[in-house]
Amino acid sequence: MAFPDDDSRSARLAARASRSLPGGNSRHSVLYPPYPVYAARGEGCRLTDVDGVTRIDAVNNMSSLIHGHGNAAVLQALGEQISAMLSVGAPTEVEIELAEILTGRLPGVDLIRFANSGSEAMMFACRCARGFTSRSGIAKVEGAYHGSYDSVEFGLSPDPSSWGASDAPAPVPATNGIPAGVQQDTIVIPFNDVEAAEAILRAHADSLAAVIIDPVVSRMGFIEASPAYLDMIRSVTRDLDALLIFDEVFSFRIGYHGAQGEVGIKPDITVLGKVIGGGMPIGAVGGSAEVMALFDHSAGPLAIEHSGTFFANPMSMAAGSAALEQLTPEALERLNGLGDYLRAGLRRALDETGTDGYVAGVGSLSALFLAGEPPADYRGFFGVMQAGALERGMALHRFLLNNGVQIIPPGGIVLSTPMTRSDIDEIVEQVTAGIIRIRDGAAVQTA
Repeated sequence: MAFPDDDSRSARLAARASRSLPGGNSRHSVLYPPYPVYAARGEGCRLTDVDGVTRIDAVNNMSSLIHGHGNAAVLQALGEQISAMLSVGAPTEVEIELAEILTGRLPGVDLIRFANSGSEAMMFACRCARGFTSRSGIAKVEGAYHGSYDSVEFGLSPDPSSWGASDAPAPVPATNGIPAGVQQDTIVIPFNDVEAAEAILRAHADSLAAVIIDPVVSRMGFIEASPAYLDMIRSVTRDLDALLIFDEVFSFRIGYHGAQGEVGIKPDITVLGKVIGGGMPIGAVGGSAEVMALFDHSAGPLAIEHSGTFFANPMSMAAGSAALEQLTPEALERLNGLGDYLRAGLRRALDETGTDGYVAGVGSLSALFLAGEPPADYRGFFGVMQAGALERGMALHRFLLNNGVQIIPPGGIVLSTPMTRSDIDEIVEQVTAGIIRIRDGAAVQTA
């Protein structure tokens, strides 16, 4: 069945959804025109939609399904847990098990607390940093996404009309509904500009509570922070008695010891989500024993409120433990090797078809853009999108939907452990065919 098709079940479900859900869904990230494909079932690295079309799933629920669909060990853990209890107003042993796995792997995490999402975890990380330092300023990178929390939803996707000087980005709110009062406590710094970012941070020395950084920025197509940039942030935060927060919701998967292990920097606070839940809802905030002591209510008055009905729920804990137990150094080496193999194939596709563009990414996270050159920061990335990468990427996304592959539009590709080189070859083959069709001017509708 071709996409789009107004007679498809997905199209009918989208029309039905629009009558009870604003915009027809509860997640902006899964929307694309004229309607999203509705999923029915998944197995391994393949996803079958409600119309019976099966595709390679290179979305993997925005990176949370590192073992793909229907992983036997995760299903077994969930089955055993569901027969015992779904949720409970008491602690469980499985919470301790997942906490021990994570504190054993992450250099910057002595103690950890769980939540339901990366956004929630980031909210508590900011609150913790403010409580620990008795300051209110939170600095974050222009163009980086750190969840749906007011303090970090600035400088997310500004344009030239609002973004200010390149060496002093304006704290532009991402959407309506963010209180103006929050803006004064949010500091936006340019990505990978060591000198300008350091100057901004030092100018806010008296108010700076923390700097948030994702070593691999998902919203910029998995651009990596330079070693010099990361070293500067670590050094400056220490100088100013501010905290360094690593957002590893995406980047945790790039190494057995997380992104912090790969870059050799120990943050004060680490924010986690996605893969650590084995496909179930999860978030976590961890850090040094000194910082995380603010969450300890057993030995004194309440310092930071952190309690939720489904925090550390046993289903997520059980699935997360089962997923991470399989995520051995050997499994990650194999998965990251597939990422290298994919990126080499995508670069070959660009070269062989004579197409402008570039491939970015690290580990099992990759992105392909059909215009421009690898940018160093958000403004360079914005320029790439404006130069045609967005339009061509959406065209490629549609072509792939009709040829057995589903990616994150306009060009994100996330791998899972069930994949093989044969699956990667299939992705590259279809991407190459799509590039040729777009290059040759064949109609690939995008709206």
